[in-house]
Parts: sequence; structure tokens; C-alpha cells
Amino acid sequence: SPGCDNVVLIWNVGTAEELYRLEGLHPDLIYSVSWSRDGARFCTACKDKSVRVIDPRRGTVVAEKERAHEGARPMRAIFLADGKIFTTGFSRMSERQLALWDTVRATPGGPEGPCRAVPPGLTPHLTPQENLEEPMGLQELDSSNGALLPFYDPDTNVVYVCGKGDSSIRYFEITEEPPYIHFLNTFTSKEPQRGMGWMPKRGLDVSKCEIARW
Repeated sequence: SPGCDNVVLIWNVGTAEELYRLEGLHPDLIYSVSWSRDGARFCTACKDKSVRVIDPRRGTVVAEKERAHEGARPMRAIFLADGKIFTTGFSRMSERQLALWDTVRATPGGPEGPCRAVPPGLTPHLTPQENLEEPMGLQELDSSNGALLPFYDPDTNVVYVCGKGDSSIRYFEITEEPPYIHFLNTFTSKEPQRGMGWMPKRGLDVSKCEIARW
């Protein structure tokens, strides 16, 4: 959990005890924290406009992207499958944006450095290297004021994007082919949204092909 003191805490939920305290990694307010699918990393979005990938066991930042979105308004970051990160934020002209980042770049080498000669029939060890230089995909939505909150469904690889004060929920499919972020549809409600949260999948009506409920 992130706090207004710029500290990330990792808790034992069963005993309500603090396990780890990660200090000194963020100079400003932390907007969001999201774990990777394998639990090896988590990413954060900070008020200083940076997205960071953190190794909680070492307490170090392994990758950082400064000014992931140029705007001064709040942004969010969530981990997707295969090491990708999906972010929402604002452009310099206050247009709402979506971006997709691939943090894993497989390169030959291991902890000791480059691979030496490999016997026939074997493959060199590949070490994932965190990389946040350029986004895989970047899309602009509109110029509304509400911060965009992303929700990820790993079973369908669909990201739902909700905005505070909006009366619609947009959803996008994430694929390996350009443009990577594919718009699917928009759900529109009669009332503006004040907060968002979705039901566990065991509560869905699969006989009606329901894939998400808010």
C-alpha cells in the first residue's frame, strides 16, 4: 500500500502486520501500485510524472521512466501479462492518454555478464532487462478532466478504462500486433461515476456471456 508519506508498505494480510517498508524511492505522492503477474516486481506511478519498476526484495528501482505522461494531472500504472505496463495520464495540452510499455527485453547474458561459448544443443541464458525508453503504443482519448482508472482482466487481456465524473467505460484489447492497444467498445451509463470497482468473476452470469460487472 502507498501512503501520503511517499512510503510503500508490504503487509501480511493474515496477521495485519507490516512486513517491509520501502522508503526513499519516491520523492512525491504515489498515485498507484501494481504487482506483476509473477510477484517479482511492482510498478508505481508518482506525482513527479515517473513510472518506476521496483524489486521489493532488494528494495531497489530496477527501471524508471521520467515524464511518462507530460501532463501535471494524476496518472496510473498497472502491470499486464508478460512484463508489460499500461499507463493512463495526461498530455501537456491536458488531453487524456493511454500508453503501453514493454519492460522486458531478453538479451544474452546472465548475472555474471555476457554468455561464453555454449555446448551444441544448448541455448544461451537469457536475462530480462527492464526497458522503459519508448512506449509500444500511445493513444489520446479526449480532453476531459477526470483521471483515468485502468482495470485489467488477464483472462481476456482486456483493459477497462474508467474516468472519474464520466458516464462511460471504455475497453481495449492488448495484443502483440500494432497498434497493440485496440479499442473494442464503450459502455454508457445514465449517471456519472464517482468510484469504480468490479465484482469477482464467480459472480458473473456466464450464461449471458458476461465478462465483467461493475
